[in-house]
Amino acid sequence: MGDNALFGRYWPGESAVHQLDPRVKLVGSLALMAIVFAATSWPGLAVCAAFVVGFYLAAGIPLGQAARSIAPLLFIVVVTALLNVLFVQGGQVYLQWGPLIVSEAGLRQAAFIAVRLVLLLLGVSLLTLTTTTLDITEAFERLLTPLARVGVPAHELGMMMGIALRFLPQFAFELRTVRRAQMSRGARFSANPLRGGMASLTALMVPLFASAFRHAETLSAAMEARCYHGGVGRTRLHPLALAPRDAGAVAALALMLAAVLAANALF
Repeated sequence: MGDNALFGRYWPGESAVHQLDPRVKLVGSLALMAIVFAATSWPGLAVCAAFVVGFYLAAGIPLGQAARSIAPLLFIVVVTALLNVLFVQGGQVYLQWGPLIVSEAGLRQAAFIAVRLVLLLLGVSLLTLTTTTLDITEAFERLLTPLARVGVPAHELGMMMGIALRFLPQFAFELRTVRRAQMSRGARFSANPLRGGMASLTALMVPLFASAFRHAETLSAAMEARCYHGGVGRTRLHPLALAPRDAGAVAALALMLAAVLAANALF
């Protein structure tokens, strides 16, 4: 799996989506997730899929890259679909093995949930692909600033979010590095991570968490050496300012919501 398959990696570009205000993209991603959840029928999901593809095309991001960016998280889709297959029953029974029953309703529900989760992952991935970590952190902090008056640590929460987003690709890179190092020493890892047992899992997780703590300690020492005191005197590299194109993005989401509700009502 190449570096381009890391969830959370920024895809440079000069498209209209890249140039949107990060606050609009952050709130818009939450709105997109809500709209996808509002789709209760296959036509509604088809409308969501059409809009998501349109957003990626407007951002100039290849659909193949979009698929690769969510590949590390597809296990969530698979596990959720399997749970629906096994625990949702109804209609014709296709397979029965003891208490496990695979029925028509279970397969239909599993497919619907799988498509919905993929669209949700693509929506979140579009935010990270078109927005740098610094801009996401800045937008998150600005959105929480009004709550600072009642004691909400807006800057600290924004910094924690920025560090977490930065560590997503770093965590995946470290996992690959540790796995290759273990294999070079003769370790054998199954394609199924559950089949390798606790020994294989421990061989990966212990060095991985040790590396994560080392990075966290280095970051803490660097911040302390620079006399970091929260957001006091912080330099703003990219001042946030709303533009007419941001209104276009809001209108596109409103149109998407209207189309989904219409599809739900008509079909």
